[in-house]
This record gives sequence, structure tokens and C-alpha cells, in this order.
Amino acid sequence: MTQVDNYRVFSPVVRGSGAAVVHEQLARGLTGYAFETYSPRWEYFPFAMPYLFKGYKADIIHTSVDYAHFFRRPGKPLVATFHGFALDNFMKPYSSVLQRLHYATDLRYFTRLALVQAHTVTAVSQYVADRVVEELGYGKPIQVIHNGVDIESFTPRHHSVVREIKVLFSGNLTRHKGADVLVEIARLLRPGIKIYYTRGLRSKGTLPDLPQLESLGSVAHEHMPRCYQQSDILVTPSVREGFGLGAAEAMACGLPVVATDGSSLKELVVEGKGGFLCKLGDFRAFAARINQLAENPVLRKEMGEYNRQRAESLFSLAATLKQYRELFDKVRETTL
Repeated sequence: MTQVDNYRVFSPVVRGSGAAVVHEQLARGLTGYAFETYSPRWEYFPFAMPYLFKGYKADIIHTSVDYAHFFRRPGKPLVATFHGFALDNFMKPYSSVLQRLHYATDLRYFTRLALVQAHTVTAVSQYVADRVVEELGYGKPIQVIHNGVDIESFTPRHHSVVREIKVLFSGNLTRHKGADVLVEIARLLRPGIKIYYTRGLRSKGTLPDLPQLESLGSVAHEHMPRCYQQSDILVTPSVREGFGLGAAEAMACGLPVVATDGSSLKELVVEGKGGFLCKLGDFRAFAARINQLAENPVLRKEMGEYNRQRAESLFSLAATLKQYRELFDKVRETTL
């Protein structure tokens, strides 16, 4: 537990999001950091949000940038974090009509308000920080703090028996996460390879009933280490990742990763050393790389060991906690 001295940080975040996982980690690792979630339904009534946590006392507010405007408090510095970015034209083909309208109007407006009001802006990857500058014209510094992985819990577990090759997909079953591509990948896998997929924290459905696909249901984050440890490969065909926490966790567990060659995933996965990067939507390339890894246990082991070392050196939770503690200390010092 890392101490933040003589002040309190309050963090309201939408329930069931990747941001909630990250902010809960901060609450567990930083004393004085209070974390609360709210239902996604409140996002339909954002002007009522200030009344959700009216009784909480805080010296600093830390929340996701999208609705940060509604949680600001007079005289209290606001730290707004970009956990992803969906306000540009790139995401239009992968969004519904209502999502496009939401991104282009109120969400863009709320985000701009937060950027004006925030004392400090952070982003979970350099990729996201670059999008904020390029798409919104933000001219102030953005501190990049990668999401952290508890490398003591997410740790490799070596398999001692020959069995089927288990490929893990972790995330919500949405187009953004590449769930539609996952089905096409599965159809091209060789015998003895199977994709096990989680439904994420918001998905309710399942994928088509194929022998190469099996649902693990909704898995709580504290149970995810076992999922990685029972797998051989992680597949991440996402359209865009703000950071790619699932990939970082799999890396910490010593798995090779087959991911989309784009967004922040290129900051995590090193092509040819920790896994393979495939063109967005190219399910044939994804399947070919998975088949290649399935046939080569030595390569899987080498890539997994490389990823474990990379996770330890770049994406540890301890490093993330240290950076946020130093950030909050600085914010507090400059606003007294």
C-alpha cells in the first residue's frame, strides 16, 4: 500500500468498464484514494451525476475524461484520464448510428469541457495522447501513465502435460473488440486448437455455436489470472485499444499474443518477439499465426518469456502506483 499524504482523492467511474478495473487497482494500492462506481444508465442523465456522490469529501477528483465535467467540484483540482479515444472518423465504420451521434455531439462537447476544466490530463498510452492532440487540438502536456499489471498475481504457470492448444479471448463481445472477426478466425483453426472466450463485464450474449469456440461466461477480474494460466495464446483482434490491459496481463502470465497491428497494441506487443501483429480484420492472418504458434511449443515458450520480462519492466502495477502517487502529490502541492 502506497501512502498519499494528508489529502484524499475521490474517483467515480462507470461500472463494468476497463477504467473501473484500473481505478479499483489504484484504490487498493493508494491509501486515501476512494473509488466508487455508478451505473452506465446514469450516462443518459449526466446532469444528475453531481448528486450521485454529493456526500464524498475529497481534495482531488480523479475520473475518466468523458464525464469528468459533471464530477468537478469548486476549488478541487480535477485529474482527467483518457482510457481510450473514439471521437475521430476512424471509429465510424465500427459504431452504430446512435454511437456516431453520441461521439460527434454530446460526448465530444463533454470531453472538451473536461479538457478546459482539468488541472492535469493523463492518458493510458502514447497512442491515445497523440489522438487527443491531433483530433481535439489540445495544446497542454498530457502525462502518459500506462495501466499496471499485478505481476505477483498475473504470473506464468508452466504446463506439464500435452493437451489441446487453448487460445484465450478476453473482452466484451463487441465489434470494437473484434468479436465478429473471432468467429472467422475460429473456422480456420486446425484440429486440436480451441478458442475460449470471456463475455466481458457488459456483454450478455454468446458467439455462434462452433466446435472451435467455447464461452467462459463473465469472469471477474480477480479470477482472470487462472484463465491466462490455463491458456497457451492470447488473441486480441480489437479495432482499437486505449491501452490493452488484457494483452499486458497475458504477457505477465507468459503468453504469446496475436493482436491487431494498430492503436496502443503496438506499444505492448513486439512483432516477432512477443507475438505477432496482424492487419485489422485479417482473420486469415490471425488464424495462420495462431496455427503457427500451436505447432511450435519452443516459439511459444520463447515469446512468453520475452513478454513476462517486458511486463515486469514496463507495465507493473507498482510502477503505475508510483507514477500516480507522484502526480497527485504534485497536483496537491501546486493547488494549496
